Amino acid sequence: MSTSSSGAGAARSSSAELGAFLRSRRAALTPRELGIVPSSGERRRVPGLRREELAELVGVSTAYYTRLERGESHQVSDALLDSLARVLRLSPDERAHLYRLARALPPVRGTGQEDQVRRPIADLVAGSLGAAVLVGRRTDILAGNPLGYALWDLTAAEIAAVGTPDPPNQARRVFLDPAARRLFADWERQAEDLASYLRLATAERPDDLALHRLVAELAAGSPDFARLWREHPVRDCLHTVRRYRHPLVGELELDEEILRLPDDPGQRLIISAAQPGTPSADRLALLIAG
Repeated sequence: MSTSSSGAGAARSSSAELGAFLRSRRAALTPRELGIVPSSGERRRVPGLRREELAELVGVSTAYYTRLERGESHQVSDALLDSLARVLRLSPDERAHLYRLARALPPVRGTGQEDQVRRPIADLVAGSLGAAVLVGRRTDILAGNPLGYALWDLTAAEIAAVGTPDPPNQARRVFLDPAARRLFADWERQAEDLASYLRLATAERPDDLALHRLVAELAAGSPDFARLWREHPVRDCLHTVRRYRHPLVGELELDEEILRLPDDPGQRLIISAAQPGTPSADRLALLIAG
């Protein structure tokens, strides 16, 4: 495929994604949230804002906004994008996502290549005092230390597959493996975090076919993923407190820090540790000892 045809395909994909993203955010806002009071006795066929209501709030014609949602308008000004972000009350991640889709920006560096783990990074992961797992841009598990593997309850076969061309994949585990669903006490939040990250990643890497095949596989195999994907969650992975229901040591509440590798776009080092002196610290020590 030529560069020009590939670029045109990415632009069409971005336009379609832009329309779907705008529709999802329009549906998520109620008229009353924006000060629109329905007429007495009016029956609304849609739960969120109507196209004409949003168009009026951002200052464009309904016809133009309709073309935007249909992916038929390719010249979107910064002023309009700013207005859309403001009216739709987008988060910073959602706002950046809106701009990427509207501008059909080129893929980020590293698209189409396999994740490679550099030796210093592997040594850093192995020597980490906390539970450490290195995850690639497609959520493949690329490396980890024994505590990280134990915390995520990887099987011996999964650990053996780390570093091979077919590594274990965290998104597949969370959405398609019942054991992983039981592992995370806050499974719904973990699932939304992954779906949100994958939404960002597919927009950044429109020509990464393996990544898009993963999304299709998850949508076909998991009704929960399909539901989340339709909702268009957009949020980058951030530090958080993660709760586990570990089959060996029980309840754990751990601080999760995520470090991104600037030289390897999409790779994230996830480090989990317990507050000293807590039951979670004692239980994490049992995993280390085991």
